Amino acid sequence: MPAPPWSSWEKWLQSPPGQYVLAWEQKCFNQIVADVFGFHAIQVGLPQINTLAENRMPLQAILTDSADHQIDATHPHWHCIRGNANELPFASESVDLLVLPHALEFAADPHQILREAERVLRPEGRLIISGFNPASLWGVRQYLSRLIGSPYLPRDGQFISLLRVKDWLQLLNFSLDRGHFGCYKFPLSGESGMARMDYLEPMGNRWWPIFGAVFLISAIKRQQGIRLIGRVQSRRITPITQLSPVAENRQNKCDK
Repeated sequence: MPAPPWSSWEKWLQSPPGQYVLAWEQKCFNQIVADVFGFHAIQVGLPQINTLAENRMPLQAILTDSADHQIDATHPHWHCIRGNANELPFASESVDLLVLPHALEFAADPHQILREAERVLRPEGRLIISGFNPASLWGVRQYLSRLIGSPYLPRDGQFISLLRVKDWLQLLNFSLDRGHFGCYKFPLSGESGMARMDYLEPMGNRWWPIFGAVFLISAIKRQQGIRLIGRVQSRRITPITQLSPVAENRQNKCDK
């Protein structure tokens, strides 16, 4: 029997729910990266989509590891780099845009990936993260599957709440720029069932936006300013005696 979709991340992305998520994220990434400027843009993992398609930076690269087998040949301008997200092979403060599509959920130490992101990004550089929202119908079904039934999402993923991601970013001196929730369809597996629920997208955006199955946030790396340490002593500046203009002094000498 073929392996079920939840057996691996790549298998799940090939399923109807996976294609549905990839299509939604592609639209969001196209909108959010279009106004990010600089020279170096990096995507970490998920070669099934091109998150930098609408970005105009001269150098675009994708970082993949040995587990990523699919590189989209329709984007030959990509520079493919083999490496580990826990130790990004880039110099400090050298990247203008870093995209982490579902990179935190399948990492042993997601906080280490964020520390590396803070290291390689330039001041005022942009970090974009996507992930599954545990506070959604998909998250509830995934949680209940541990008690009964089979998983709906990939079983090797550790899905992190958006609040925790925000806390980690604030500790690393990132400020949130914008965010999106999406994918409000019921957690079904069939393609026909997913297609019949298109009406839920506009309803979800209007009535229950924070319960979307997928979130996407953008953050900006802030530079720490210089602060004075200690008490500043107030000293009164001695007044300067009034001086006479040079022209006036010369005129007085001529009168004498």
